[in-house]
Amino acid sequence: MTTAAYTSSVSAHRRVTWLSRAEAWLDDRGKGAWIAAMVLGFIFFWPVGLALLTYMIWSKRMFGTSCRHNRSTRMARHGYSAMKPSGNSAFDAYKEDTLRRLQDEQENFEAFLERLREAKDKAEFDQFMEDRARTAAAAPADNDEDRRAEA
Repeated sequence: MTTAAYTSSVSAHRRVTWLSRAEAWLDDRGKGAWIAAMVLGFIFFWPVGLALLTYMIWSKRMFGTSCRHNRSTRMARHGYSAMKPSGNSAFDAYKEDTLRRLQDEQENFEAFLERLREAKDKAEFDQFMEDRARTAAAAPADNDEDRRAEA
């Protein structure tokens, strides 16, 4: 994957993540928040308000009940259920051990990626130094030939 393609895909992912987080934030606050966002959109820049109105009608947020007010749904969506004890001590111990092991694996993987980045940086630097040395070695030889031609 080229650097431009990677940057483009990362940028698109961040944009989608930002939009989905904004949508979830508005859903958490209910239909009133959607309406307030739409009104502010019309006040500041009318196409934004029109886009929000269209989205609200299209996604049935305006006339339906798709805004999520249920606390348990919100908690599950934000990952709070993983932290809540189940009441079964054996399962809770297993879950804690598994989460700790996954955390260790993540840290090991991040350390591995850091070592890979450092190795790549070192290889690129070594290549640069070799090219520089080759250029420096070739330059005096060219200067010597120029001096002989002048003499």
